[in-house]
Amino acid sequence: MTMNNRLQDKVALITGGAQGIGQGIASLFTQHGATVVIVDVIDKQENHKNLNQSLQNSTDYLKLDVSLENSWLEIRHHIQMKYKKLNILINNAGINGLNEMQDPENMSLDTWNYIHSVNLSSVFLGCKYGISIMNSVQEPCSIVNIASRSGLVGVPNLAAYASSKSAIRNYTKSVALYCAEKSYNIRCNTISPAAIDTHMWDHLRENSEKFKAYTTSLPLKKMGSIEEVAYAALYLASDESSYTTGSEIKVDGGILSTCGGLPK
Repeated sequence: MTMNNRLQDKVALITGGAQGIGQGIASLFTQHGATVVIVDVIDKQENHKNLNQSLQNSTDYLKLDVSLENSWLEIRHHIQMKYKKLNILINNAGINGLNEMQDPENMSLDTWNYIHSVNLSSVFLGCKYGISIMNSVQEPCSIVNIASRSGLVGVPNLAAYASSKSAIRNYTKSVALYCAEKSYNIRCNTISPAAIDTHMWDHLRENSEKFKAYTTSLPLKKMGSIEEVAYAALYLASDESSYTTGSEIKVDGGILSTCGGLPK
């Protein structure tokens, strides 16, 4: 293994991999030798418009809703039949629900259930079926669940989103300990990003003065990049992190080191 070949001969599954952080992880993983399977709800034709040519040629694509158990049965069958193994699972798919009323007083049960289904049930199902493929693989395997800074603090206007991301952090530890107790060669860790420059921030970017005020309020005076999150995922996915399980990497530019005062 070389520093440019850290995932050679590994098969990686990335949910929500058609755009944003998921696409950035997929791109970096292919550069490091992995065979990547992307799962997303975006139509394959639309997905190919988003992906660069090199990523189109080196990834497999399944259009499925990972909050549904039948989708994971299909994913498992596809991977077992085509690749015979799974080394890496990145549970990245999720929504923030910005267009939904999410404060504790006015949020509907349907909104609560929907956001938790997409963000949290997909992680539960991913770990469940990921383990079922990985536990027979002799090579080291890694599950990486993408949480958020919002899973460590209260977010009154995005309460369901914050709750789902907090639950991902705790569930990851349970999965890590379960796999260790079973002597499975599977590690499970979390990445919690914050203030990463993705389309999630387009609503704020429309107001250039407000966006500038937000970025200058951050400890490092800038937003983080998708690539920086992808490199954290690369470390956790690679054999370099063989003694790391039940842990969390925060890619937040120091936000969680402050004592309040930052914009939500």
